[in-house]
Amino acid sequence: MNTKIKELRKLRKISQEELALAVGTTRQTITSIEIGKYTASLVLAYKISKYFGLTIEEVFDFSEADRED
Repeated sequence: MNTKIKELRKLRKISQEELALAVGTTRQTITSIEIGKYTASLVLAYKISKYFGLTIEEVFDFSEADRED
């Protein structure tokens, strides 16, 4: 799943570690979400989105989830 987390972090000049601490997870989890290796849980997606003052849909790209196989 694509996200805008990396871009949002760069705009706010915060590290993966700072974001991880703010939302209660690890830097490794943030890294994995950013590179698409891990899909955030709904709770974590909510926390990340709220941290940036955005909706989940503004941070996470669900276009692939909408496709039927």
